[in-house]
Amino acid sequence: MPAIIVRRKEGEQASSLVYRFTKKVKQSGVLLEAKKRRFTERQPNRNKRRASAIRKSQRSEETAKARVFGK
Repeated sequence: MPAIIVRRKEGEQASSLVYRFTKKVKQSGVLLEAKKRRFTERQPNRNKRRASAIRKSQRSEETAKARVFGK
């Protein structure tokens, strides 16, 4: 992403400079994109996916057996 550059105009107050900067940040969508990516998790690798699938199938088999035995 390109950097957001806001230079102070001659005789400009700091508050108006901050206002212009925040306006540019909002318009660029940088903040919105950062908020979207904040809580996303990376996909687990192939081995972890396989291991969890095996555990899940084993657990379902155990519960099915327990159901047959009335537990």
